[in-house]
Amino acid sequence: MSYQHAVVWLDHLRAVVIDFSVDQEHVHVVASETEQRQVHRKSGNVGAGKASEDREFFDGIVKAIGDAREILIVGPGQAKTHFKKDLDHRFPKVAELVVAVETADHPTVDQLLAHARKYFRRIDQLRGV
Repeated sequence: MSYQHAVVWLDHLRAVVIDFSVDQEHVHVVASETEQRQVHRKSGNVGAGKASEDREFFDGIVKAIGDAREILIVGPGQAKTHFKKDLDHRFPKVAELVVAVETADHPTVDQLLAHARKYFRRIDQLRGV
């Protein structure tokens, strides 16, 4: 089945992808294979003190998005912007489908779906759909 919209919530370790149409939804959970670690910022340490991007993790998210026509990306921290930049560089056709990147804490699946439905309803009204 082809879904019209998708919302992606992600942090550096886990992503929830919900693709949905007016009356149906499908939830995917994608987990990063990298182990959770505390990133420290001490003087004298090599590196920027930031978690590196996990391309396999991002690839799994793109696969879970499927053939949605519009994508909303949300999440805490910088993972959402890193994902969008990765889309811009490696998946430009998917990047064109992203309508917004927003900050969101840790919603439940139901809260995330409700937010996405409200968001896309507003976008559709503005476009006259």
